[in-house]
Amino acid sequence: MKLRDLDIIITAPPAPGWGGRYWILVKLTTDDGIVGWGECYASSVGPAAMRAVIEDVFDRHMAGENPEDIELMFRRAYSSGFTQRPDLTVMGAFSGLEIACWDIVGKARGRPVHAMLGGRMNDRIRAYTYLYPLPHHLLEDFWTSPEMAAESALDCVDRGYTAVKFDPAGPYTMRGGHMPGMRDISMSVAFCKAIREAVGDRADLLFGTHGQFTTAGAIRLGQAIEPYAPLWFEEPIPPDAVEEMAKVARAVRIPVATGERLTTKAEFAPVLRSGAASIVQPALGRAGGIWEMKKVAAIAEVYNAQMAPHLYAGPVEWAANVQLAASIPNILMCETIETPFHDQLIKGAIRVEDGFITPSDAPGLGIDVDEALARAHPYDGDGLHLQMQDAPCDYQNGNSFEGGAPAPREV
Repeated sequence: MKLRDLDIIITAPPAPGWGGRYWILVKLTTDDGIVGWGECYASSVGPAAMRAVIEDVFDRHMAGENPEDIELMFRRAYSSGFTQRPDLTVMGAFSGLEIACWDIVGKARGRPVHAMLGGRMNDRIRAYTYLYPLPHHLLEDFWTSPEMAAESALDCVDRGYTAVKFDPAGPYTMRGGHMPGMRDISMSVAFCKAIREAVGDRADLLFGTHGQFTTAGAIRLGQAIEPYAPLWFEEPIPPDAVEEMAKVARAVRIPVATGERLTTKAEFAPVLRSGAASIVQPALGRAGGIWEMKKVAAIAEVYNAQMAPHLYAGPVEWAANVQLAASIPNILMCETIETPFHDQLIKGAIRVEDGFITPSDAPGLGIDVDEALARAHPYDGDGLHLQMQDAPCDYQNGNSFEGGAPAPREV
């Protein structure tokens, strides 16, 4: 069995577009006709450039190889260009291709991926979701309304979720860490208070940030929301400042979580070793793939840390997250995005029921991708999957920020 053909589909989820501006799906086919699907979560270059990178990584390191030889292909990609160090774009390309290899190997053997990762450890996986507007909410008002957030949180909890995530803390800017504005701190406290009052102890609060603060600013914000006992304080400062993040972890009585922008064990291990985070959030379509994150899960075990795979992408990466989560003892929860398009693209193969996911025993990733649907929604924009804001934090008028990929308005 040899890898023969690569096809790349860049699909844009329809409005409201939760999961980013586009998803990069890869389809690998072997010489004996087995098809595997993967997803590349890479956003530092545009989709046309990323297509070229994926093709190069496949042609250079994987074409003609046995899809079982994942370690060999990983070492080739990781070492390419005399580097032997993490490269965000190359690893983003390899990760999606690696996921597709696991899908192929599972289908060839008639076994789910988790069965080849040490077997099924977890029969149910706890799910969490971001808070999104309900149908009657005005989109432009939702991001600064603690009352709407609380209503959305209660809806999630009534559907069985035991954890909800929200991010009211101001902009992610290309300028690096900033000191939060006082209005942003007050807004964050108001969100925590309203949501906690709405859900009581039925759900954990997951406070999302995306590396937007200085160390001092993160500590100031984190201490302000401590009374509402969030389960985590997500990526409070830029992800490469490991020792600074450890200072935040020591100063704030909320567990720090990080990982969606990290890649390979070379970047995750220092985070765990320094005590910068006790919850690790890899994006499997960027971080090196399923096998590399199985290694990171083992490292996390040594430091008594837990895994919470990240998802701001499509359902193929979600399927990979679920397969990894099924196989590891230190899973905390998995991020989910429930939209009709996510569901339709994998033909309803993964469902959240009463706040939990049951891993599939179907071969490979356990999904059936609707290829025609993916091709029917091509991406024709010029934005990146996620983008930083150029403008600085507004200390005079406050901030209303919808994230790195604001929801498109339906026409």
